[in-house]
Amino acid sequence: MGSFTVPLSILDLASVVRGERIAESFAASVDLAQRAERWGFERIWYAEHHNMSSIASSATSVLIGHIAGHTSTIRLGSGGVMLPNHSPLVIAEQFGTLAEIYPGRIDLGLGRAPGTDQVTMQALRRNNASADSFPRDVQELQGYLGDHSLLQGVKAVPGRGTHVPLYILGSSLYGAQLAAALGLPFGFASHFAPDSLHQAISIYRERFEPSEQLAEPYVIVGAGVIAADTTDEAQRLLQDSRRKRFVSMFGRGRNFTDAEIEEHLAGPGGMQVDHMLTYTAVGDGPQAKAFLADLQQKTQANELILVSNATERTAWLRSFEIVAEQCLSS
Repeated sequence: MGSFTVPLSILDLASVVRGERIAESFAASVDLAQRAERWGFERIWYAEHHNMSSIASSATSVLIGHIAGHTSTIRLGSGGVMLPNHSPLVIAEQFGTLAEIYPGRIDLGLGRAPGTDQVTMQALRRNNASADSFPRDVQELQGYLGDHSLLQGVKAVPGRGTHVPLYILGSSLYGAQLAAALGLPFGFASHFAPDSLHQAISIYRERFEPSEQLAEPYVIVGAGVIAADTTDEAQRLLQDSRRKRFVSMFGRGRNFTDAEIEEHLAGPGGMQVDHMLTYTAVGDGPQAKAFLADLQQKTQANELILVSNATERTAWLRSFEIVAEQCLSS
């Protein structure tokens, strides 16, 4: 197998599968990180979500520190921290702490979405106007992690001088424009929001302004992956993933029967689910590799970050292993 032409990374949602305790989810994340380090993945990121029973990465910086303590070389970071939920100073202190303990291994990906629902936004003490200050908050955070704070007399300790690399993450043209203006790497969440992928990348590259952190545009494209040893098994896992996604999207406060789920998946609900899975590699090893290679070629991405959409723990891990066997073996 030949090596892939660009780095491959992982977005681990710290999913809590059915019948599993949260502690078991974290143990699985440690196991994946240790394997990914051996397999040759570039980095693993963890996303900030709140009030979601199936995702356990809400205290993102704490989880990053836990994983970092059980690994040696792989880069770890947020994909992302939803900055309007937080004080930039606090985030600088958290990631500055991580950078001091694990130098050269910590990334700070930033998003402006709430990562939750409206009621939980209120519980986070966030309001609808919080996102409006996102550009300023990013620059304030950048100052805390650099050598010159934007607020006179305020320093991030730890944080100052660590120069933790920032990444702007998004699923719209807004993030592309901001990343370009600030000269930061840009990650597009095409693994669940396929619309505007190519337009966002084009805008980012056209408008990119070099910065102290980055001289040239750097694009990370998100992709789902359901890789299995056979195509039949991959298709079975895909159908399980479609059911789970439908329930997560439409099932809040409702208990669908299996028959109702199948009926909805045959209609507009299924079309919406399938649209979200547009950039998902499904199949055996060679098929998954071909899909990812084609996506990279069409986007000219500098890096792909992969999410396993398999709903079973062993299949989730095997998806990444198959990608590693196909794309990262020398």
